[in-house]
Amino acid sequence: MKIHTDRIHTFAAKVSLLAVILLAAAAASFAASPFTVKISVDPSVIPAGGPLSGRLLIFMKKDDGKPTDGFGTDMMDPNAVYVSGTEVANLTAGKPVEINADELSFPAAFSAAPAGDYLVFALLDRNHSYTYNGPGPGDVYAKVVKMTMPSSGTELTLDKAIPERKVDVPANARLIEFESPMLSAFWGRPIKMTASVILPPSYDKSKTQRYPTVYNVSGYGGTHLNALRGAAAREKEMLEGKRPEMINVYLEAQVPMGHSVFADSANNGPWGTALVKEFIPYLEKQFRMDARPSGRFLTGHSSGGWTTLWVMVTHPDFFGGTWSTAPDPVDFRNFTGPDLTQYPPQNAYHDPSGKEYNLVRDKGKELMTLRQYAMQERVLGYYGGQMASFNAVFSPKGDDGQPMKLFDFDTGRINPLVQKAWEKYDISRLLRANWKTLGPKLKGKLHIIVGTADTFHLNEAVKLLDDELKKLGSDAKIEYIEGKTHFDLYQNGLADRIANEMYAVARPAAKAKGK
Repeated sequence: MKIHTDRIHTFAAKVSLLAVILLAAAAASFAASPFTVKISVDPSVIPAGGPLSGRLLIFMKKDDGKPTDGFGTDMMDPNAVYVSGTEVANLTAGKPVEINADELSFPAAFSAAPAGDYLVFALLDRNHSYTYNGPGPGDVYAKVVKMTMPSSGTELTLDKAIPERKVDVPANARLIEFESPMLSAFWGRPIKMTASVILPPSYDKSKTQRYPTVYNVSGYGGTHLNALRGAAAREKEMLEGKRPEMINVYLEAQVPMGHSVFADSANNGPWGTALVKEFIPYLEKQFRMDARPSGRFLTGHSSGGWTTLWVMVTHPDFFGGTWSTAPDPVDFRNFTGPDLTQYPPQNAYHDPSGKEYNLVRDKGKELMTLRQYAMQERVLGYYGGQMASFNAVFSPKGDDGQPMKLFDFDTGRINPLVQKAWEKYDISRLLRANWKTLGPKLKGKLHIIVGTADTFHLNEAVKLLDDELKKLGSDAKIEYIEGKTHFDLYQNGLADRIANEMYAVARPAAKAKGK
């Protein structure tokens, strides 16, 4: 019997082609269908108060073979992690819900992910704080599962809860709460201002000695409780003479909409006025502080850097100086890219030539555009994101009672009405317009330090302000540390240096004696 091998080869080729077509059709079918996640809730995580509600975040990334209990977005590689955000209400055991992860996702629809093995994770942000500082007590999450794409979806069970975190208060620290009459009146309910106070080593050895006071403000995502971990180190540095003995007050800047920056706001309330008129006077009655301008100092990094510069220039008679590091944009001619002084407005996402603004870089490598950052924030949640935080502080209140947005997240189109309202928070503009009054009051009080390679390009706005201050004849000390980014600026003893410079203002005689 003669075998016709050419016919067999032809038949095999047709079968192979058919298999490819079928696989392609299957993949296309998956891609055409939304990626859905079936979410169940374990009874063990249902709180006593009833069903679960909040922002359900679903994350997906390539399986790198490393064990993990959970993961989130990656600012250094915005395309590394897919994330989906959905508001959910009344989740309970025995009633699974199906989530379309493609509906609001970043950087693309889950169903469009390239073929391969992936890890999928879900977290329910119950109090809408994830966008500001990540997972927190009370949030519930699911076990990470593995899957292969393309796929039409998977199933996850929320079965673990993040416990309350115990706050260990060192012996040299105090936690302070103060109910603000001004903020309570604004909100129509009790509002508390909080802080961590770290006392110098000799504080309890005397009943009369007073100390200069440093008011520290954390950057975006921080809280005053973070300072407690460093309380022992601060005490050791003072005992060893690396830092002078001063009282350090770490102010809580987090509010539901993000970072208050201690600026009076149509949306957040009069945080700046309440700080100076209420909270600091209250603290000065509780502790032996200098309680005079030459003994009150400000310092902070990033959003805390903007905060302390703002508080200094809006209350120039109250403080002895600010040491503001890597502040958020201090000149709105470069608000991490767009020029907010141009009318008609520029686009928030790209320059007039169409080139997109880079927001995140690392040692010269561009990592994330302003558009990508904003689109990711929209998925993570409405409350507390960096852009939402800016809107809450700088924008008018809209007809819906919420902060108006500076720009449209889809197009980057800037709202000129909102842009106009932001003008009064432009520190450079404020100083130029009021220098005749402010100049003499700010003499010797302005110190700004930033890295030339700042991760968020914040050195660019600092340079614009620097040029304006020089034109005005200011003695402001603005320092650029070569090659430093947003995150390594404090290497090589910067914090110790700042503390000693403050003390030299508060105790000039002690400095002269070498003490």
